This record gives sequence, C-alpha cells and structure tokens, in this order.
Amino acid sequence: MAFTFIRSAATLAACALVGSAWAAVDLPVLNIDKSQTTVSGLSSGGYMAVQLHVAFSSVFAKGAGVVAGGPFYCAEGSVVNATGRCMASPAGIPTSTLVSTTNTWASQGHVDPVSHLQNSKVYLFSGSVDSVVKTGVMDALKTYYSSFVPAANVVYKKDLSAEHAMVTDDYGSGCSVKGSPYINDCNFDLAGAMLQHLYGPLNARSTAALPESNFVEFKQSSFISGHGMATNGWAYVPQTCQSGATCRLHVALHGCKQNVSDVQQQYVRNTGFNRWAETNHIVVLYPQTSTAATNSCWDWWGYDSANYAKKTGPQMAAIKAMVDRLGSGGTTPPDPDPVLLPAPTGVNASGATASSMALGWNSVAGADGYHVYRNGNKVNALTVYGTSYTDTGLAASTTYQWTVRAADAQGEQGAASAPVSGTTLAASGGETPTCTTASNYAHTLAGRAYALYGFTYANGSGQGMGWWNIFTTTTLKKTGPNYYVIGTCP
Repeated sequence: MAFTFIRSAATLAACALVGSAWAAVDLPVLNIDKSQTTVSGLSSGGYMAVQLHVAFSSVFAKGAGVVAGGPFYCAEGSVVNATGRCMASPAGIPTSTLVSTTNTWASQGHVDPVSHLQNSKVYLFSGSVDSVVKTGVMDALKTYYSSFVPAANVVYKKDLSAEHAMVTDDYGSGCSVKGSPYINDCNFDLAGAMLQHLYGPLNARSTAALPESNFVEFKQSSFISGHGMATNGWAYVPQTCQSGATCRLHVALHGCKQNVSDVQQQYVRNTGFNRWAETNHIVVLYPQTSTAATNSCWDWWGYDSANYAKKTGPQMAAIKAMVDRLGSGGTTPPDPDPVLLPAPTGVNASGATASSMALGWNSVAGADGYHVYRNGNKVNALTVYGTSYTDTGLAASTTYQWTVRAADAQGEQGAASAPVSGTTLAASGGETPTCTTASNYAHTLAGRAYALYGFTYANGSGQGMGWWNIFTTTTLKKTGPNYYVIGTCP
C-alpha cells in the first residue's frame, strides 16, 4: 500500500507540472448513451448528487451513489439546519416533509417527475466513525429514497470504520483519519463497488498507468461564471470514447475543500473511478467548485441561490448543461410519431427596470423546459426549467418583444407563444438600493446574511462580513431580491 501511495503522489506531482502548461479546452462532444448517465458525490458533493438525481431524474435515471450525504432539501434553505440536523443531529431531519416537498415540486415542474426514480439504482456509504456527517443522516437518506426507489435497488454499506472521506483500497490517509485530502485508504474499492451496483457487471479495472491524454481540463466558464464554481473543470475520457465509441457517463462530485485549488488533482486522479472507466467505456466528469464558494462546498443549503435544489439552481443547471454538452454527439432514437408541444399561454412582461424585464407564462403539459426569444433571437443560454425568466442587459427606454417556446426532454421545441411587448424604464429608473447597518448577528436574524463556522456572509453575493456576533457591525446594501452586498447608500 505504501508503495502505491508514493508512486501515485509522484505521478500527481509530475502531472500537475505538465498540466500547468496546458490550456483548458472546450468540453468535448461525445457519443454518450444517455440512458447510462449516473452521478455520485462525497459530503457536499453527496448532497449535490442527491439534488441532481432528484431534480433531473430523467437524466440520471440510471442511478446515484452517495457518500456522507443526506436527504434531498435536508437544509430547507438554512445553514443552521445544514450544520445541525443535516450533519451532527440527524434526529431532527423531517424526512416525511422532505418527501412531500419533492412531490410538490415535481407537480410544479421545479424537479422532474418522481416516476423517473422508480428504476434507479442507489448506492449509499457511511463510515461508521464519520464525525462530520453522522451515519444517522445517511439512515434518513435511505428512508427518503424508500419513498421513490424500490428497496431491492438500494445498497447501503455502513460497516467500515472509516472517517469522513472518499474510501479507496490503495490511496490516501489512514482509514480513521479526518483531514485533507479527505481520501482514505480503507482496503475497500468504493468507486468500484458503486459503479458495479449502478451499471451491473463490469470488466476488471485497469492496473496499468492511465494515459495522460485521457485527462481533460475544460472551460467550465462556458457553462457558468461565478456562483461558487471554478473557471475550469476536469474529465476523464478513455481513448475509445475519444474515438467515437458509444460510452457511458458518470458525474463525480468532490466534497468541501476537495477542489483542484484545495487538493490539486487528487480527487480527479485518485478516487478510483478512472481505472474502472478505462476498461468499461465510461467517461467521468469532475465539475469543480472554486475557493470563492463557502468552504469550497457545493450549494446544498442556499449560500448561492434560494433555488439551489431545483432545476433552476445555477450550479444545478450548469452541471446539467455539461452533461448535455458531453452527450450531444450521441444519437437519440427518433420519435416515430412526434407531437409538437403547444405554445405557452399567458405570457406577460412586468417589473421593468432600465436594463431588465421579468417574463412569466403558464406551464405546458409535457414540457421539460422553455426557451425565451427577444425580437426573434433566443436569449437564454441554459434551458429555463420554471415558468419565469428575467431578461437582462437591455437598453433603457426601449420597447422589446418576447415569445416563449416549450421544449421536451430531447430538446425539441414546440410552437411559439403569442408575442408580448414591454418597455424598459428610463436610465434613472430601476430599484433604488436600500442599506441597513446592524450587527452581523442581527443581519442573520433578519435574513440578510447567514452564518457558517463562526463567520457571516451576505445573502446573494456571499461576501464575507467577519465574525458572527453582536459586536461586529456591517452595512449591507440590498441591490435585488434577497441579494445584498457590503456597501453604503448615497
């Protein structure tokens, strides 16, 4: 075991030097079998994996693997819930309420229909000595999934004395160690166990050195800017997949303090997924948070967006767009009897500012999402999964015309709505910023900020405000709905 660790560490160091000379590329377009897409994650990545599995269950219908995560929407938008019941005090997790929320959101189109989960496979892992996310949280996740996934499709392993980490059989710290890089050698190949449950029998994993050309650093900024996500992401693409073979796709999500900035490429290269991918035609996508994200975590309590667990959540939509991009070279069987989705009704324009207009419409039965057109040109970069959209970057005192089209799960668009017109305000128009000066403690009580690990952060912008107490005073400027920045008003 020691030899393997040293060898891998040396390889990692060499690759880091080589990688620094490479420029990130566009995420490749591959021949992906879209029915074979799965997702997994550790800690905050485990929570994000559950969010993606539930919200985009039509995409991740094959299944999900969760390590040290918890039920969908466990935090209910509260950092207090996140660090309390969803990590340390699982007795307070309202599992039945979370199931009810899931069903309600599915009926409203905020997440996919739960029927897609019925044939999913789920692999759950909790280290028996995990001191960060207690095993009881994973127990609650198993209970949550029992409302949607047949018991026969769920594997739950919790008999290994592992701390809070991704577990391998040949790389990382001691099994009971808690600390960076949060990869522990426990003599158990968790990646292999997970993938074999999700996909069924697989060829034996590769024992040879993996080709350096299979590691792809891609421009993640093509899909999202800011929102706690890094400029670049990573993927492992076997040569067969690069050459046009039909391949599967697995999305592997790191935990807090595990992105490339925090631990270099250790999660990308040493968690065990790539060796199985190499021999089984599996592409592994490694999206990355940035150090600007709270504790480098994925958003599973709302530090970036109130819609963090819905299809409209910025991080959620970005990862979905990456999956769509990778799979856009695949073939989808043609619909023998295509039905054009009807035009959305009730399209309206309101809430004008000098540079934006809020649009809304009625939902269309059978629609997976919507696309918005301004003066005949599509303006949304990513599919809109709700029934509202704010068009920005507009000129002041200008009249525009918008139409909306519904789209199905394959991206086929239906008929255009009746047009609606709206005029932006004059340059002096728009929402007047308002400021509040108060203690950081008072800001959190009022919902203008949130606390994490003793520090305070502004809602929306996530700007650090210093210590969470009654003595530290900050002026917060409200510049939009639930969006605050540190500043002063004229």
